[in-house]
Amino acid sequence: MIDIRTAPYAALLLRLTLGIMFVAHGLMKVLVFTPAGTVGFFASLGIPAAFAWLTMAAELGGGLLLLLGVQTRWIAVLQLPVLLGAWVVHSGNGWGFSNPNGGWEYPAFLALAQIVLILLGDGKFALSPSWDLFRTNRAR
Repeated sequence: MIDIRTAPYAALLLRLTLGIMFVAHGLMKVLVFTPAGTVGFFASLGIPAAFAWLTMAAELGGGLLLLLGVQTRWIAVLQLPVLLGAWVVHSGNGWGFSNPNGGWEYPAFLALAQIVLILLGDGKFALSPSWDLFRTNRAR
């Protein structure tokens, strides 16, 4: 049974956690690896440069929008390909993310957490609640 009194706070915590994670990863790509380094890494994997730029934008911009609670469900849907792409890229490296070049469990867990956020919704204190994704009548 879902506790409807605390579920909005659970969704808030998940939204904030994922938002922080996305912003941190985006900043790492921009400030540590640099955009040129990130594009170069994507190219070394055979991934076009445009996807490196889209990934940085999805992580930074999408992460900020999650933190603010702006159209959370839709932002989470749009960010899901980034996590699924990371899952595929790391799939050959084994389970542990401490493996050389990182394993697949971290992106897999984050992709599933993102799906949970899509299902849960905005949570408390969202600045712009999501347009109804599932066309249901529900209380806020």
